[in-house]
Amino acid sequence: MSLRNLILVLGDQLDAASSAFVGFDPKLDAVWMAEVEEESTHVISSKQRITLFLSAMRHFAQFLQAERWSVLYTKLDSQGNAGSLSSELEKTILLRKPQQLIMVMPGESRVLTSLQSVAAKHQLTLEIRQDSHFLCTLDGFQKHIAGRKQIRLEFFYREMRQMTGVLMDGKNPVGDKWNFDTENRGSFGKQGPQNLPQPSKFAPDTITQDVMQLVNQKFAHHPGSISSFSWPVTREHALQALHEFVAHRLPYFGQYQDAIWEGEVWLYHSHLSCALNTKLLHPKEVIDKAQEAYLQGHAPIEAVEGFIRQILGWREYVRGIYWTYMPEYIDRNAMHATAKLPDFFWTGQTDMACLRDAIGLTLQHGYAHHIQRLMVTGLYALLLGVTPKEVHAWYLGVYVDAVEWVEVPNTIGMSQYADGGLMASKPYIASGKYIDRMSNHCKGCKFNPAESTGDNACPFTTLYWDYLNKHSDTLAKNPRMVMQLKNLHRLSVEKREEIALQAHKHKKVIYEIS
Repeated sequence: MSLRNLILVLGDQLDAASSAFVGFDPKLDAVWMAEVEEESTHVISSKQRITLFLSAMRHFAQFLQAERWSVLYTKLDSQGNAGSLSSELEKTILLRKPQQLIMVMPGESRVLTSLQSVAAKHQLTLEIRQDSHFLCTLDGFQKHIAGRKQIRLEFFYREMRQMTGVLMDGKNPVGDKWNFDTENRGSFGKQGPQNLPQPSKFAPDTITQDVMQLVNQKFAHHPGSISSFSWPVTREHALQALHEFVAHRLPYFGQYQDAIWEGEVWLYHSHLSCALNTKLLHPKEVIDKAQEAYLQGHAPIEAVEGFIRQILGWREYVRGIYWTYMPEYIDRNAMHATAKLPDFFWTGQTDMACLRDAIGLTLQHGYAHHIQRLMVTGLYALLLGVTPKEVHAWYLGVYVDAVEWVEVPNTIGMSQYADGGLMASKPYIASGKYIDRMSNHCKGCKFNPAESTGDNACPFTTLYWDYLNKHSDTLAKNPRMVMQLKNLHRLSVEKREEIALQAHKHKKVIYEIS
């Protein structure tokens, strides 16, 4: 029988309340889902990431089938799997002859273009519905940026607070401040984190175990391990993870959100990004739970505001950036970086303690918190001058919460400053002293963060000064770089030359060049 509507559901669209399902009739319509190799290989995805998406998809399909909905589902190991979303969709169109295709906006422009091409080839309407998962529409974001010389998160975030009433006291922000950044920069001190709450973990059920076995067979040479896999892959698990974060970690989230400690991957972070980005959780319910914790006196305003800003502000902001400036945005390279990503990003085998720990934890768990991403792995790649698109491919591939709409602006714009300041007002650069202040990594490292030259020089410190020196003319146009450039200019010409030589020596070691 031919279908009225074929509802396309992708791995990051596992929302039972999706606008794609509005008007769904089980007698006339069907849901289409497909696991395809291309989605794990167009960038080399980690085993943790592949497992999360495939398991979550299978659980969601099972949920829909329990509702007696028709689900046309292709597994990765199904006989005749064509290997791409476009090819699998074509097969279904030819077999089931739907009158129309319906979906919400995908998380990647590449996927959107591909599916639109299939629809056009078969002269079918592909209705792209507004994604009710987000609190700001793309039209709303366009209205926000219209006429502005610069777009900045802070002003967008304030508008979102005013529009939603979140953490507002009438027209004023709760606590009389829009953000509490200055209160949220604590480190653990010499004693380290004490009595850390246990992270939410979910033992793999039969569905997840089957996926794990498949991933280990089909993607044996992909990075990472799934021996520790315990991410939420169902709506029920996602709600449990939300409850446990609010109950046990939210009160300390603000104070320690930027802190790092060797061997500790979870700390006080929420670990909810993968559930949000697969849409097992709605951002409003997460925000409401956090705000309720403040109103009940369970968590202080600085923790709650800092957490809510990441969701109500940053998450919505980067989505607007992505869809406004793609597809050309992904190729931006304002600082003309051309180096290749070092091989140790796939193994964690490096003498630099902070990178060894951040990359090692990433490969083991498919996760690292935002400071490890921005101010360890991202900072190093920026200072080394790695091609931004290579950095993007690594982040998109290794992290379980990575979907292109959120990952590209965070990497190209914020981490690598490759958009020249469209998204962030200055490059996020620092010497090894920042890592020393926020972690215990430097205490057990062979390199000294206070030294920029010599055998014990910290590569972060060396590359920091070398970056400032190489890009001083460009950075001088940025008023927020004045102090850092003043510090650079206090160095003698001879010292700058020594630093440049030290940076070259480091790159020779990293790339094993003569």
